Amino acid sequence: MRSCALLAAFCITTSAFAGSADLDGHIKTRAILSTFPSDSLFRDVAGAETLDLQSDLRLNFRWREGPWRVEASGQLFALYGERIEFTRDLPTEIEALAPRLPDDRRRYLDLTTIISDSGKTATLARLDRLSIGWTGEKTVVRLGRQALSWGNGLFYAPMDLVNPFDPATIDTEFKPGDDMLYVQHLRDNGHDIQGAAVGRRNPLTGESGADQSTVAAKYHGFAGSAEYDLLVARHYGDAVIGVGGVRSIGGAVWRGDVVLTRTGDETVTNLVTNLSYSWIGFGKNMSGGLEYYYNGFGQTGDYDFSADPELFLRLVRGDLFTLSRHYLAASVTVEVTPLWTVTPVVLANLGDPSSLVQVIAQGSLGDNAVFIGTLSLPVGPSGTEFGGIDAGVPGRYLSTGPGLFAQFAWYF
Repeated sequence: MRSCALLAAFCITTSAFAGSADLDGHIKTRAILSTFPSDSLFRDVAGAETLDLQSDLRLNFRWREGPWRVEASGQLFALYGERIEFTRDLPTEIEALAPRLPDDRRRYLDLTTIISDSGKTATLARLDRLSIGWTGEKTVVRLGRQALSWGNGLFYAPMDLVNPFDPATIDTEFKPGDDMLYVQHLRDNGHDIQGAAVGRRNPLTGESGADQSTVAAKYHGFAGSAEYDLLVARHYGDAVIGVGGVRSIGGAVWRGDVVLTRTGDETVTNLVTNLSYSWIGFGKNMSGGLEYYYNGFGQTGDYDFSADPELFLRLVRGDLFTLSRHYLAASVTVEVTPLWTVTPVVLANLGDPSSLVQVIAQGSLGDNAVFIGTLSLPVGPSGTEFGGIDAGVPGRYLSTGPGLFAQFAWYF
C-alpha cells in the first residue's frame, strides 16, 4: 500500500501550508465481455468467452498558493475475471503487447503497488499524478508525474511521443501520467514554446539512460487564421522532427502532422491528416471526423515481428498500435438527446483489409453519474490485423470476436 500511504502523506503535508486545496474523484465500475473464435489461441486457454469486472477509485488532490501548484492523484484498482487468470500464463512476447495489469516498469519512479494477484482476482494501488508546479505571468514549470498530449490526430497521434492513447481506447478521460519536467513559455505575440524531459527505465534491467528517455521541444504559432506546430525531439535515442497544422476550411477543420524519425541509417515517416465537421441532421446535433494515417514503421506483407524489431519495439513501448502502413478512421457522433450521444467508429486497415467497428453510447444518469456502453466488432479474415494475426502455433491466431463494454462512473 506504499502508493496510497504516499498520497495520503503528500496531501496532508501540503494542506498544512497556507493556500487553497480541493479534493475530488470518481468510482468507475466496468464489465467487459470478450469472445474468441474457434481458431483463436486465446480460446484454447480461456474458452469461448470471458467476463471481466473492474473497479477503479480515483482521488484527485490539488493545492494552490500564489504561483505554486501541487497535483496528486491516487488510484485503487480491483479486478476480477477469466482474463486476469489466463493472461498470467501467456508467453512474455504476447503479454508485452497487452500488459495484463497497470505497472511502472518503464517509468522512472515506481509508484504502483500490486496488493494481490492470484486466481481470478487482482488488486493494486498507484499514483497517477504527483507533481509540483510554478505558474508565472508567461511561464509554467512542472516537475513530477503528469500527463502531456501533443499533436493534431483525432485517432492516431504520431506527434504525441509521451504515452499516446490506443485509438481503440473507449474511456479517455484521464491519460496515464509519466515522470517528467515540463516547461511552457508564452511569447508576446501569442505563440508558445513547450519543452519536456521524460525519464524512463529499461523494463528488463531497471536502468535509466538517454536511450530510454524523451527530450522534446514544440513551438506553437499562428499564421493568419491557421495554427502550426514545429517539433524537435530525442526519443529513445532516435532523432525526431515534426511539423503540424490546423486551419478552417469552409465550415470544417483540417488538421495534420508529419513526423520523421531517424533510426540508425534510416529515416521513417509517419503522417496523419483529418477533417472534422459539425452539422444538424434529422433535427439532431451531429459531428464527424475522417482521418488518414500512414505508419512508416508498418509492414506490407505477412506480419513477422522477428523480421522487424523496430515495429515490435514500438508496439511494446506503446508508441504505436498498428501493424500495417495505411489506415482510414471515421466517426460520427449523434446527439440523440441533450444527455445522450451515440458514436459509431470505424478503424480500417487499408492493406489487409480488416477493420474494427465500435458503436459507443454515452449519457448522463444524473448530476454525478455517467454511463458508457460499447459494442466492438473486429472484421476481417484470420491472418489480418483485426481478424487476428498468426500466433506462431499451427492453425491458431491472436484473434478476438465481438465484445461488449459497459461502464458506470460516479463523480464526487
